Amino acid sequence: MPNFIGKRNIFLIISGLLVIGSILSLAIFGLKSGIDFSAGSSLTVQFDSAPALADLNAKMRDLGHPEAVIQETGSGDFIIHISVITDAQKNDLEAGLETAFGTLSEQGFESIDPTIAGDTRKIAAGAIALAAVGILLYLTYAFRRMPKPLHYGTGAVIALLHDVVVVLGIFAILASIFGWEIDLVFVIGILAVLGYSVNNTVVIYDRIRENVLRGVAPTFEATVNRSVVETVVRSMNTSFTTIIAVLALMLFVGATVENLAIVMFIGILVGTYDSLFIAPAILVIWDNFDKRRLAPRVSRAGT
Repeated sequence: MPNFIGKRNIFLIISGLLVIGSILSLAIFGLKSGIDFSAGSSLTVQFDSAPALADLNAKMRDLGHPEAVIQETGSGDFIIHISVITDAQKNDLEAGLETAFGTLSEQGFESIDPTIAGDTRKIAAGAIALAAVGILLYLTYAFRRMPKPLHYGTGAVIALLHDVVVVLGIFAILASIFGWEIDLVFVIGILAVLGYSVNNTVVIYDRIRENVLRGVAPTFEATVNRSVVETVVRSMNTSFTTIIAVLALMLFVGATVENLAIVMFIGILVGTYDSLFIAPAILVIWDNFDKRRLAPRVSRAGT
């Protein structure tokens, strides 16, 4: 039988390097907020003869919008994110683009002011925090009949924080290359990753509970390892089939859900890894720590 838990230090080192690299990535590249979080206008246009993306970026700079971030969709539309503009300024911008690239049709236009953007940031942060607290409380309650039920809830939340940091770090690198921004769809992707990851973790924790109650191994560490071995194929298969669906989103739906698909793709890979090799290892490490801490007391009580 593979000894995954016996190799937990290796997995923890890998996770540590991923987290450190992700924090450095965030510090170096950062995350550029879309109009949902930073205020601005979003204009979607379609040209009769689509220009090259580089030419469109250059023209936006000429028209006084060097801050513009442009996404090309699979259907040939261009989504242009810029600072807040009025309807009159939008008409001038469209006229300038038509002069350079020919006839265009407006597919959509929206503006979000700073107050709404600030409220959206608070709501998004609150949603993620509430999800983490809810997961902690739920798992603590679900495993209340086990010794140290708080270990299970805490272990899952630590694994989730690991997911979020690594996903943000990898996304920051990709965003700096492709000019992506974070928006509400991105937040939905993060929440979806949290849900997917905790689902995998609960399956493994539930198998640990069953095996502890059945007494299938002489030690808690051996029981946890056996539980991971028994669920690893199931977790891998589930993740593989979910990734196929996410790849379909990335390839065929286009820029409208690009952030969601990318975040979920990264999150499924990272979430599968830490639900199998990090969350169970946290239980074993914490249990071993408690035993070492209590050992002197037991020894004194026996003398």
